[in-house]
Amino acid sequence: MSKNCEKKCKYTAIGGQALIEGILMKSPLKTALAVRLPDGNIDISYMENKSLRDKYKILGLPVIRGVVAFVESMLGGYKAMMISADKSGYADEVDENTGEVKKLSGAVWSAVMVIAAVLAVILSVALFMYLPRLAVWGIAKLFNVAGFSPIVNSLIEQSIKLIVFLGYIIAVSYMKDIRRVFAYHGAEHKTIFCYEAGLSLTVENARKQKRFHPRCGTSFMILMLLISIIFSTVVQIIFTGVYDNAIVWTLIKVCMIPLICGVGFEVLRFCGKYDNVFTRIISAPGVWVQRITTKEPDDSMLEIAIAALGTVLSQEDKEKYLPKEEQKENDDI
Repeated sequence: MSKNCEKKCKYTAIGGQALIEGILMKSPLKTALAVRLPDGNIDISYMENKSLRDKYKILGLPVIRGVVAFVESMLGGYKAMMISADKSGYADEVDENTGEVKKLSGAVWSAVMVIAAVLAVILSVALFMYLPRLAVWGIAKLFNVAGFSPIVNSLIEQSIKLIVFLGYIIAVSYMKDIRRVFAYHGAEHKTIFCYEAGLSLTVENARKQKRFHPRCGTSFMILMLLISIIFSTVVQIIFTGVYDNAIVWTLIKVCMIPLICGVGFEVLRFCGKYDNVFTRIISAPGVWVQRITTKEPDDSMLEIAIAALGTVLSQEDKEKYLPKEEQKENDDI
């Protein structure tokens, strides 16, 4: 994207998520999923767009809204991923002898996803909370010291978390299916950038855009790691001695997650709304990591992203950004 285009970019509340052979787009009014079907056609479906923040005003307050948004995003993303897996044929079972395609029952697929989610939570607590604390203890033993200062403890812990996180996403990025999801992630970003730049939503225009967006979930994860350095340091200073018990410290870090999420959400929101030296510095680590979590999409992926985004736009925006034939297609949905 050109520098002139960057200067014209507007802030938008539209966000998205890469799915299995599809993309979710969410605006303040609608949430839509565009999925490539096995026959090559694009399927459009909608998800409920209501948020608890709309029903309970207190949940819309700064920091609190970030926690609510994070939980709703996780639950909604999980549901959308299941829908895309089903519609794209990813969850289908092929008989090796006859070649017949059999769909897994919804109950079986749901059970598989629930078990995977539970194992992921357990693994995350072990790798990102308990293991770093044990590593600090091991390093202290290695250097034959009683312990480190709170700041050093936090820096070591977060460095280990970052290494584990980067190692994991680099490893999975070599999997064929994950690489396709990462390419859809790139298509999502390029299409949103195209819209924010005020350009007509066409594959040609979207293809020219950047694939690194400051409001990306990857940037949010990196921000959480950085913010947790500050929080864990403060807690260690206030509650002297709490760091000595690895299990207690792990539980405290679990309890700190909502607050870290809330603050991270506000920082990410600020960086997405303003473009200056300060916000670029804050966004830089997350943007760097997006070089792993986003890949260059092909034109068919950009078509999916445009279909999803076009569906959630207001009628006024459709008339302004969508070609006439695509406006008709979206109106018929």
